[in-house]
Amino acid sequence: MPVRKASAEWRGGLQDGAGRLALGSGAYEGDYSYKSRFGDGSGGTNPEELIGAAHAACFSMSLSNLLASDNHPPTAVQTTAEVTIRPEDGQPTITSIALHTVGTVPGLTAEQFAEYAAKAKAGCPVSRALAGTTITLDTQFSG
Repeated sequence: MPVRKASAEWRGGLQDGAGRLALGSGAYEGDYSYKSRFGDGSGGTNPEELIGAAHAACFSMSLSNLLASDNHPPTAVQTTAEVTIRPEDGQPTITSIALHTVGTVPGLTAEQFAEYAAKAKAGCPVSRALAGTTITLDTQFSG
């Protein structure tokens, strides 16, 4: 398996500085700032948003793979990840990630879909990497 890369540079102090990050694939390059990370200000993206995107993508792929492997190929799986960062022990900490997934899978029940989703949550590589974080899951299903 290949090693994936990304890079970031920060210039200046925490609150008055600015950063730029790039994915090694070239698919994204952009700014990040104190305001974009710890407030509702503009200034680009932030690490938590990128972790959320990675988790949502990984989970959706894992769930789709599980379903297809059992001859239930999904029409669509859409996932949103809400990443919460709060002070813990005096340090900003990612305390939880809430995964919200919506699936369209012909031939399954909502209960079966929820079971597959739970397996995907436990097995997706990003969930496993974030094992020290509380990860919740809710599912919506349309057959």
